[in-house]
Amino acid sequence: MAPDSTRPRKRRSSSQRCGSRTTATPSLRPRPTGSRVPNPEPQHIRNSARSSVRGHARSRVRRQVTPEDIDRVVGDLALKGRATSTRREYVQIFKGLLERTLAALGRPAWEVTPEDIDRVVGDLALKGRATSTRREYVQIFKGFHRFLQARKAAEIEAAFGVRLVCPVDEFNASRLVGDDSPALVPPPTPERVAEFFDFMKQRIATARKYGPAARDYALFRTLYHAGLRSEEASLLEKPDLHFTRGPFGKLHVRFGKGAHTSGPRPRWVPMLDGLDLVLRWFLADVRPKFPDSDVLFADESGGALHRGTIRNRLRYLMELEGRPAAERFSPHALRRACATHNYERGVDLVAIQQMLGHWTVSSTMRYVRPSATFIEDAYQRAVAGTLAELTGKDTTA
Repeated sequence: MAPDSTRPRKRRSSSQRCGSRTTATPSLRPRPTGSRVPNPEPQHIRNSARSSVRGHARSRVRRQVTPEDIDRVVGDLALKGRATSTRREYVQIFKGLLERTLAALGRPAWEVTPEDIDRVVGDLALKGRATSTRREYVQIFKGFHRFLQARKAAEIEAAFGVRLVCPVDEFNASRLVGDDSPALVPPPTPERVAEFFDFMKQRIATARKYGPAARDYALFRTLYHAGLRSEEASLLEKPDLHFTRGPFGKLHVRFGKGAHTSGPRPRWVPMLDGLDLVLRWFLADVRPKFPDSDVLFADESGGALHRGTIRNRLRYLMELEGRPAAERFSPHALRRACATHNYERGVDLVAIQQMLGHWTVSSTMRYVRPSATFIEDAYQRAVAGTLAELTGKDTTA
């Protein structure tokens, strides 16, 4: 068949006429020079959202919520200027743990009862799952149910005649899932902490390696008197010690723990209860025995101690001490002991909050676990103070 003479013929390039293969012609759009323009939404976030929507569409249990609903929620959050981490959390609610939770419940979210929550948590306990895992199952369902109440309550009531009421009540809330909450485990008493530090001082004189034994003593004294987390102490450097700042000297905790994805929250912590003397001795006599670096509490190679190493060192030391298991404690228990003991001595709760780096006073109150005689001791101090004012004599001695 003869070609149509009226159709314009495509002009081929010289390389095509020669039969060679060519690559695709690059775009003529001008590209920015220098560094690449950052994408406001990272690729892994878009992939996560798309995979979540595809998984949601295939899910039998959650087919009542459409992918368009997810896209609309994420889009609304982006228009409101919410952070990428916030949008990721909303997308993640339709993935992973929620799928397993709803599958274990075996019914739509609006038909779940408190007995169903108890059954799922009980099954997880029988399987030997950790308390944190059981808490996550309850929390993720509670968050999803809150989303349905905020966005889908009217549609669910119109379609199924069910009024949404969260089945997670005060008896199966996540804070009551396990019995290992820090609020239920009292911190070590001042006498117990003093006995442990006395043991460590005696060990310094007999230890095979003087440097690590003395470093451990200064490290755990810092955790207790300054109320630091293990990771915060491991990231301290020698320039962070300011002995001339304030009446006692201060530690500059530059990498304090912050909220999720908010970055470090720095703070200044005073060196109370003679901590400044301990750290002066450590810098002058102990730190030179380790390789030279800016790290304050260094390992034998000069690097920073890992928080897991700190926890293992404390466990090892308490095993050497030979005390019963009920009298042993963790590095975080020293932090809670700092809060409790300062509160029992009359330090203001807001001051303890600033010292520990908590965002709210309520977080600090969860750390405080006064002793059994705290009320009586406070009463005696109040009466003694009143008598002193009336008689002009000090009756506290």
